[in-house]
Amino acid sequence: MCRPSTVYGLQSTAKYFRFERLRVWQLSRVFASKIYKITRKFPKDELFGLISQLRRAAISILLNIAEGADRKSDAEFKRFLRIALTSLEEVVSGLYISLDQGFLDRQEFISVYEDASILAAKLNSLINTLH
Repeated sequence: MCRPSTVYGLQSTAKYFRFERLRVWQLSRVFASKIYKITRKFPKDELFGLISQLRRAAISILLNIAEGADRKSDAEFKRFLRIALTSLEEVVSGLYISLDQGFLDRQEFISVYEDASILAAKLNSLINTLH
């Protein structure tokens, strides 16, 4: 993953936020972008329904990781990671509905489902390392 300073033209002396160094946050950022991409082709009448719900849940994953990363205790961080995990589960449930309604084909579903599984494993692993 590129440093923010090299991607967005920020000064090289820019301070890093703790969450930016977390691989799980980096993966969740890519995952959220993928959700945005696949929902662009959903029917427009789903804009305020399933599209919005999937996008908000996907964004919630990385936002909760970021918010929790700066907490003062492992217990607080774990709480935010668990919220991120439940948001991921919400996305997966929405993907099933998307598949059932024909908004996603089977291959797209499998691809995103595999990404979600990897992200879930990383979140669980991080949760289990905290005291």
